[in-house]
Amino acid sequence: MGHLPGAVLRALAPPALSPTTSDTPWGRHMHDRKPVQSWLTDMDGVLVHEGQPVPGAPEFVKRLRASGKPFLVLTNNSIYTPRDLQARLARMGLDVPEEAIWSSALATAQFLADQRPGGTAYVIGEAGLTTALHAVGYVLSDFAPDYVVLGETRTYSFEAITKAIRLINDGARFICTNPDATGPSVEGALPAAGSVAAMISKATGVEPYFVGKPNPMMMRSALNTIDAHSESTAMIGDRMDTDILCGLEAGLETILVLTGISSRAEAERYPYRPSRIVDSVADLIDEV
Repeated sequence: MGHLPGAVLRALAPPALSPTTSDTPWGRHMHDRKPVQSWLTDMDGVLVHEGQPVPGAPEFVKRLRASGKPFLVLTNNSIYTPRDLQARLARMGLDVPEEAIWSSALATAQFLADQRPGGTAYVIGEAGLTTALHAVGYVLSDFAPDYVVLGETRTYSFEAITKAIRLINDGARFICTNPDATGPSVEGALPAAGSVAAMISKATGVEPYFVGKPNPMMMRSALNTIDAHSESTAMIGDRMDTDILCGLEAGLETILVLTGISSRAEAERYPYRPSRIVDSVADLIDEV
């Protein structure tokens, strides 16, 4: 093959990275996005870890509030109401307003209200889920309910699970707040909604519809809540298989922090990548 003209070689060459773009696979296309005007962030592993604030997280939240930019703290945990979570975060020095917290329980309630307004549900869960369903006008009942809704609880009851199995066999639709198989605790892993959903599915042959992360519906409902656009919103998370995947599929900039579940080496093994990786939210304070 002959020599190619210089102009052709220059056209074929990859574009030079801008001075503000990191020379890494994660930073290569950052200049293509609009500036971040709205922020979504996971809670466990990003702002708090094992009951303690992540270093720099209180300052990050303070900067978010001072900036006036819309933001939401997201969690797949459906146990607590936003008011409960606000109080828990406040005890750790994180000043997050109640209205800036978005849980899988709220997303599930909104989804059901859109799908079947004024419906009925048999619920396995705690106040975060039951309060959210009551708020959208749902009636909680074990008599021929439209849905069986499964969330987290500190004490899964064999009797309640048996009731759920029988109701699904009788035709109730099966919804689960999130697919997380385990949840964190100081003592170690706890079984979460995804594990119990697998048991119910095994018994009924019916798979649930999961509303929480990594379903991009969780992100879209969050964006709608703060009237934000995906092209100018960033999602910060510590898990490749939920936070980053969910943000990616919703069209957001995705930022993986290394203060929770996923490590830099683990991130390399996935077929998709975050927009970038940082050590913690402390590295993002100056960007807000």
